[in-house]
Amino acid sequence: MAKYLAQIIVMGVQVVGRAFARALRQEFAASRAAADARGRAGHRSAAASNLSGLSLQEAQQILNVSKLSPEEVQKVVRAKERLDEELRIQAQEDREKGRTPHT
Repeated sequence: MAKYLAQIIVMGVQVVGRAFARALRQEFAASRAAADARGRAGHRSAAASNLSGLSLQEAQQILNVSKLSPEEVQKVVRAKERLDEELRIQAQEDREKGRTPHT
């Protein structure tokens, strides 16, 4: 009975070990591919990331843009313009409130 239990434990450890090794290899491959992609993106993309403080992936996540297409970017630009207009209106209202005398 102990012999069978030991065999089951050994087989279980082997299965888990193989799965862990496979996961490590996949993670290393993904990491290498990501590093290669960053390298191919070139110095311009790295300079833009340093200038803005955001990577391309972070910007896409914040703006909820899955792919970089002119239509998606234009939608974001229109949304920003709308928000800028709202901020301008709020600032104007705040200035008007500050100028009107309180009775």
